[in-house]
Amino acid sequence: MPTSPELIATADAHSAHNYHPLPVVISSAEGAWMTDVEGRRYLDLLAGYSALNFGHGNPRLIAAARAQLDRLTLTSRAFHHDRFADFCVQLAELCGMEAVLPMNTGAEAVETAVKTARKWGYRVKGVPDGRAKIVVAADNFHGRTTTIVSFSTDAEARADYGPYTPGFEIVPFGDLAALEAAVDDDTVAVLLEPIQGEAGVLVPPPGYLAGVRELTRARNVLFLLDEIQSGLGRTGRTFAAEHEGVVPDLYVLGKALGGGVVPVSAVVSSREILGVFRPGEHGSTFGGNPLACAVALEVLAMLRTGEFQERAAELGEHLHQELAALTADGRVTAVRGRGLWAGVDIDPAVGTGREISEKLMAKGVLVKDTHGSTIRIAPPLTIGKEDLDRGLTALREVLAA
Repeated sequence: MPTSPELIATADAHSAHNYHPLPVVISSAEGAWMTDVEGRRYLDLLAGYSALNFGHGNPRLIAAARAQLDRLTLTSRAFHHDRFADFCVQLAELCGMEAVLPMNTGAEAVETAVKTARKWGYRVKGVPDGRAKIVVAADNFHGRTTTIVSFSTDAEARADYGPYTPGFEIVPFGDLAALEAAVDDDTVAVLLEPIQGEAGVLVPPPGYLAGVRELTRARNVLFLLDEIQSGLGRTGRTFAAEHEGVVPDLYVLGKALGGGVVPVSAVVSSREILGVFRPGEHGSTFGGNPLACAVALEVLAMLRTGEFQERAAELGEHLHQELAALTADGRVTAVRGRGLWAGVDIDPAVGTGREISEKLMAKGVLVKDTHGSTIRIAPPLTIGKEDLDRGLTALREVLAA
């Protein structure tokens, strides 16, 4: 087996440099632990940006995938298959909705939500053709397609991809007055993350999501919530919006829906809203495939128990108490988040987020930086308290050093 430096050098020589991963090469993983090609073990405190909410190699999910692999993996949507109906019914029920439109990646699901809102605006609301507007928040991260980066405020994600898709207005995240001022007769939707993950796990002010829900309902505007990172147990509830008692018009889901086994995403809404699509107007060869449905059905079964939401709430309270204590000496300047999800701002004098991540890696703990001096912590929801404390101890040691 080649060494980690050799594999990294080969990858650098033969792949596009669109990522800057930590210098570790993983070869196997189980639960909250990963092992590199040299046999070194690392505690995973990132969980694939929530794609691995249920841990690496979760036995229930692997068993579901193996059983389906022996039966049927793909039909395309040219034909029906025997896992599709149950998947749609159970996902709709989990969301308290009526209809599901499955895709593969999170970005595809966001694109589907945008197309849904525009088509609804023209066919149902009566917005003149070509004038539909969607209001979004600054510092958002909804994906990397051309349309999505058109309403990004992150220069790295957006630069050099123009001309950009029109039809979006950007307002500050958490500013209800600015959002209200942006809504006009041509507005068909407001698209938000209930908590902005890539921006550093930014939680909006209390009452913000409820205010958006009230505003959109009053102005006949769809409320689209991107729960790709925040949903499916991460924050201690099935959906992050539940912390404010908010139910949107449409959920955008992905990442954990595929259990870290296969890409699965979906938009979930009412029959009226998703009913704007007619055959041939939107689709995906792999969207809703049998293998994806089989794994996602097991994910839904696990979520119905409430066990993982409870674990995220209980361990999350412990996580945030411990992280808050780190702000006492100023090395950590702020901590944000909810449940098993945190953004930790490091004093730039102590180090950048990348430097802190590399020092934690040397101690056998993996996190990832974002926006300069911020690190994100989002372990699998299956992590044990002892392992979580092991990661927190490593962080304290790195900061103290």
